[in-house]
Amino acid sequence: MSSATGSRVVPEQRADVWRALAVLGPYCPVCDVSYVVTGSGRRTTFVAVPGRLDGEPPEGAPQGRILEWAPGRVVVTQVELTPETWTTRIELEDASAGGTSVTLTVSHEARGRGRLAGRLLRRAARPMVQRTVESELDKVPAHIALLHG
Repeated sequence: MSSATGSRVVPEQRADVWRALAVLGPYCPVCDVSYVVTGSGRRTTFVAVPGRLDGEPPEGAPQGRILEWAPGRVVVTQVELTPETWTTRIELEDASAGGTSVTLTVSHEARGRGRLAGRLLRRAARPMVQRTVESELDKVPAHIALLHG
């Protein structure tokens, strides 16, 4: 498994950052992803589809679930793709200078590979996972801006 962590401080209050990052809407224009959500809190499952979804999700669309849910503080999601699993942990804390500290940890796990192929894939995945963390943290202000329309 490959993991990377990064943090950013944003000037908004934690409640607003939580709504912007942890609550899945039907469509996220920042990420260009549609979600079909079932359940709430830790029992939530979802399907993630690139682009705007018209109708039902296509067969084989990535399946996700919430593994941990502590409103206003922590959300952990896991998305199953073939043949890999992505886990994202978002932690929010009040920043000492005001605003909110956002810490994002992304983990990538390849499945169903032989020992050598798995080792090579993990080595190649490390920079990809770090780039993913940085890219997602760079999107935080845009997610927050959606709240204010």
